[in-house]
Order: sequence, then C-alpha cells, then structure tokens
Amino acid sequence: MYRNHYDSDITTFSPSGRIHQIEYAMEAVKQGGAAVALKSKKFAILVSLKRSSSDLGSYQKKVFQVDDHVGIAISGLTADARMLCNYMRNECSNYDYVYESKIRIERLVTKVADKHQLHTQGYGGRPYGVGLLVAGYDQLGAHIYQTCPSGNFYNYKSISIGSRSQSAKTYLEKYFEQFEDCSLEQLIVHGLRALRETIPNSDTGLNSKNVAIGIVGENQPFKIIEEENAQPYLNLLENEEPVEMQI
Repeated sequence: MYRNHYDSDITTFSPSGRIHQIEYAMEAVKQGGAAVALKSKKFAILVSLKRSSSDLGSYQKKVFQVDDHVGIAISGLTADARMLCNYMRNECSNYDYVYESKIRIERLVTKVADKHQLHTQGYGGRPYGVGLLVAGYDQLGAHIYQTCPSGNFYNYKSISIGSRSQSAKTYLEKYFEQFEDCSLEQLIVHGLRALRETIPNSDTGLNSKNVAIGIVGENQPFKIIEEENAQPYLNLLENEEPVEMQI
C-alpha cells in the first residue's frame, strides 16, 4: 500500500524500512545475464553468458579488463557497468602514477562500493543497476569480490550472479573445495560447467559466441578469451578430467 508513495524517492525509507529504488536495482542484477567467478591459489577467473537482443544483433560485452591485474564481469545495465569500469580504470591509473605500484584489489573494490553507495544518497539520482564480479591478483594472492547496487561488497571463494544464478551456486557449493588446487584449465572448465547450469533446456547451450572468459593470476595478466579462442575449453566440458592446455 505504500509503494506508490515511496518507490520514486531514493532518500526516504518506506514505513516497512525499505528503499524501493535499491530493490529495483537489485532486481535488474537478478534479471541480467549470468556470470560466474571462482579462484584457486594462483588464479581467479570470470565466466559470463553474453546475450543478443536479436539474431541480427551482436552479443553484448559482459567481461571488461580494468587493469593488468584485475577485471570484472557484469550483470544488469551495461551502460552503468561501463561508467563503473571507467571509474575503476581511472583509480588504477591514478594509484599507479602516484605510488608506482598496482592497487590492491580490496582497496579498489572498496572504492567502487563507496561509489555505488553514494548513488543511494542523492535525491536527484538513482542507484547503479548493475552488479559486478571482480577478479584480481595482487601481492596477497587471487581474489574474488562481488559488489551490489546498495554499496555492499563481499569476498568469495566462488560466486554467481544474474538470471538463474542459484543453479550455478549449487554446482559451486558442491565442488568449491577442489578449486584451491586446480590448474587454470581445470578452473575454467569448472566455471563453464557452473555457467551451463543457468541455461534453460530450451536454449541452445554454451557456444563460442555467447561465452566470455576472463583469467588473471600469478604471471598471468588479465586476459579475455572469446569467440574461437574459447572453443577448446567448451570442447572439454564433457570430459571428467580437463586436459592441460597452453594459454
């Protein structure tokens, strides 16, 4: 009964203690294309499902490189994601210029989470309608973080966001104890298997056009694998034991 009065105001709580604009932004993340992130001791990877508005259009970019040691996968409004990605790139560049070293992943995630939260305070604006999965590698090792439109952020061993992400989480919860000692190739295949769980049976499944893979780790700058470069990993999906491959 209160929604019509409060849902257009970002600075006012409803009588039930809710801010509906933030809930709408969170819903945009839930309806976006699925993305999966997982890590081992030496590597962190992102696997994302790209969508196309029609057969005549191209697939929307879902994985972005921020710096040599960090990248993001998105679910939600792509335009908002590009704004946040550019902000993160500027922060990395400024930190490198001032301190002549790479910014720590946790510090970068804290900054972008603060920017998320800032947009829940101004009367004339709206929250960012996008969630980010941040994968990075710094002096403390590999990291996976999730940011939310509310300004919250979380550190994970593995996580999935987006449409039907609970199916991927179920897979990750079953196998996450194995991830720590996985090779890069094994980690990618686990990510693809988790992502495959989010696809309805009526869809065509994973293919080289609708999958994007981001990898980063020890002696491995952030790299995006798409199109024909992703096909060898897709071929391994049905194998029980991934075959070692060269990146």
